[in-house]
Amino acid sequence: MKALLRLFASLHALIAMLFMCASLVLIAIATNSGWHALASGLDVAAAQGIIEAIGLIAVAVVALQIAQTIVEEEVIRDAQISAPTRVRRYLSRFLVVIVIALAVEGLVATFKALHDDLSQLPYAASILISVALLLAGWGVFIRLNRSAEELEPEAMQEAKSEDKKLE
Repeated sequence: MKALLRLFASLHALIAMLFMCASLVLIAIATNSGWHALASGLDVAAAQGIIEAIGLIAVAVVALQIAQTIVEEEVIRDAQISAPTRVRRYLSRFLVVIVIALAVEGLVATFKALHDDLSQLPYAASILISVALLLAGWGVFIRLNRSAEELEPEAMQEAKSEDKKLE
């Protein structure tokens, strides 16, 4: 069984590396896109190019943060996600990154729609509304999860002790 768990940890490490590589590629594309936007002159088109580069960088940050979470939770800590505390902490790490990235994408889409095609504005607004709903749902989840955590205070102590592995 230990060999199987080591195999899972190795696969998680490989997946984290793939996320990290994707992040680096997105950063390179964003840099290239931003550079070309600036090379064309300082005008509205350059601003839109920079805004699109910011959107790519936001997605790169998401990929990098997911890689870090996978490494910390699945490889270093080798955490078993069964206790309510662990589930809340694990999901919160993903959701905070996703909410921020979607909010940035919503803003990028809004700026692009305002400057290019106003008919795209409802789609940008739907992204921002989705972010608000996701954030509200996450808040409800945390609120409901806290009462489950109170039933298992030792799980919170165990999760905190696992944090020492990262120090």
